[in-house]
Amino acid sequence: MDIECNNSIIALADRLKRLRAKRDDLNAQGKDLADEIKSTESQLSDMMLGDEVQNFNHAGTTFYLSTKVYASPVADAKYELFDALREHGFGSLVVETVNAQTLSSFIKDQREENGNDIPNWLDGLVNVFDQTTVNMRRAK
Repeated sequence: MDIECNNSIIALADRLKRLRAKRDDLNAQGKDLADEIKSTESQLSDMMLGDEVQNFNHAGTTFYLSTKVYASPVADAKYELFDALREHGFGSLVVETVNAQTLSSFIKDQREENGNDIPNWLDGLVNVFDQTTVNMRRAK
């Protein structure tokens, strides 16, 4: 359903559409670039390892091998890991969190149930703000 809008609204709507399309294109390019970087880095590190080269200088840049360790809890053993860390004196590594999107959804539900207010027991415990955005979809 088209409505008549003033020229400023139409101009801003056109600009928003162009900017979002440009962002989407740049995000796609960024993902492609990230894949290419990962592949090239893997090939280079394999060659350096094969030739037993720890580092080298080229065109004013030092390239060197580095190993990073990544660890995560086994999915079904997360709480057992937490207990084990606490038992062995490493409890400070265990941090409780609340997912921001889950909390936002919870607050939205609470506001709907309480006349746009959050329960008193949450006063001073959460920051809540509303943000109005413009969404887009293809017209039918």
